[in-house]
Amino acid sequence: MAQIRDLRTGIKYKNTPIGKIPVDWEATSLDRIAYFEYGESLPEGKREKGNFPVYGSNGLVGYHSQPLVEGPGIIIGRKGSVGVVTWVENNFWAIDTTYYISNKQSNEDLKWLFYLLISLHLERLNAATGVPGLNREEGHSVTVPLPPLSEQKSIAEILTTVDDVIEKTDKIIEKTKEAKKGLMQKLLTHGIGHKKFKKTEIGEIPEEWGVGEISDYGKIVTGNTPATDVPEYYGEDYLFVSPFDLGERRIIKKTEKYLSKEGFAVARAILSNSVMVVCIGSTIGKTGIAGTELATNQQINSIICKNNDHNFVFYYATFISQKFKQLAGTQAVPILNKGNFSTIKVAIPPLDEQKEIGSIISSIDDEIEKESNHKSQLELFKKGLMQVLLTGKIRVSV
Repeated sequence: MAQIRDLRTGIKYKNTPIGKIPVDWEATSLDRIAYFEYGESLPEGKREKGNFPVYGSNGLVGYHSQPLVEGPGIIIGRKGSVGVVTWVENNFWAIDTTYYISNKQSNEDLKWLFYLLISLHLERLNAATGVPGLNREEGHSVTVPLPPLSEQKSIAEILTTVDDVIEKTDKIIEKTKEAKKGLMQKLLTHGIGHKKFKKTEIGEIPEEWGVGEISDYGKIVTGNTPATDVPEYYGEDYLFVSPFDLGERRIIKKTEKYLSKEGFAVARAILSNSVMVVCIGSTIGKTGIAGTELATNQQINSIICKNNDHNFVFYYATFISQKFKQLAGTQAVPILNKGNFSTIKVAIPPLDEQKEIGSIISSIDDEIEKESNHKSQLELFKKGLMQVLLTGKIRVSV
């Protein structure tokens, strides 16, 4: 077989049906290196109290007193969440919507095989027209690059190290979110350094705080949608916020849709630092802060803050989001109209304290965002590593 040497890396390659791979690797079908074993049924009602995890196609679904498989092992979604690949370190039960692979079904390095299976995107083999399904024979027939066992172990070790960092970052994010939740509860009901409190219609609050309505925070503006059959209303000049754009980030600086200058002229503009709240539909209570002058659709009521701190108003609106949902009712399309929204009772601390509370909570949000961005970068880095390590474009010293 003809050999090709990459002049940049010095690695010798050979041509195969799946492209160039190192000369000391093989191109082989999955059934030669692993066997997709069927999981076994274990309905929730038959699970006995225990410590052995039970896995379905999309991950952990419960626990049982006995394992089916001696770990470590790999679970592959067979029905439902087709092709989802899960790593399990210890003994486990795989239910009948899955396949599993343990050391009894493969002689290769299991952790390397786990990463390889992820890279194959087995969901593309979905064979069903109704309920999604992964046919075992089709999975077995996929041709894959096979490095020597020693290199498999080295590849797995590198990718596992990156995964460990991602997991630690994820734990930092979750712990910070939990700390924020507790701090919000304390600051938005009891403020900072208060000793005396009073009972009010919205609960106990510091004596120095007042009770008002959301409209006391600022002007309330309900958005609108410029005519969609006028193409010149839509362009790239102004952010146009819909519920889809809210909920992930505090400050909204980009949106799915944009308006032209003509479209913005017929929309209802809100100022930078206005607080946006979804008041129609299934996502009532989602919030965001306008990062610039922009417009919203009719599902959103905005508070153009006046003599109140926008960060405090944002966090307070987030804090009472459950009240928004309750007032919207349970009809087919829940709605909290401008009038009802405007008159919701809220706490109004002095402006200086609002700013301090807003600053404290936003600093925690900044930390969460920083760690979330770090996690995203790590995941992108891992994706790139998998692409080059699992195909032999970069070799690992062993």
